[in-house]
Amino acid sequence: MQLNTIKPAAGSNKNRKRIGRGTGSGHGKTATKGHKGQKARSGGSVKPGFEGGQMPMHRRLPKRGFNPLTKKVYAVVNLCQLDVFEAGSVVDVEALVKGGFVGSIQDGIKILGTGEVTKALTVKAHKFSGSAREKITAAGGSIEEI
Repeated sequence: MQLNTIKPAAGSNKNRKRIGRGTGSGHGKTATKGHKGQKARSGGSVKPGFEGGQMPMHRRLPKRGFNPLTKKVYAVVNLCQLDVFEAGSVVDVEALVKGGFVGSIQDGIKILGTGEVTKALTVKAHKFSGSAREKITAAGGSIEEI
């Protein structure tokens, strides 16, 4: 096989439509633009969203909300869920994902203070609520922020 003998697959290449090249081409005279009107003129067309002078939809609807670019979304784990781990074990991101406590982690994991923890655990997470800190240390455990 040589490069000069390679041809494209049948039907894969189409000739472009040559408009305004005489009546014999089938696309002459008005060059597929119809008769008169704004869209038939040179450079004439309406902007996207233009509704003929009526107040456009994007201006009729109220503006609402604000999405801050710096907002962080944490996967949340409650203290009552950590009670399944054995006393003295290290609860980190891998253990929480393996145990099925968090699905998808976007910006990290946050431990919240809902429920009680009865065992001394070493918990490693990105953020802790104030009540979660108190309860973990009261149970004899320790906290490490990643």
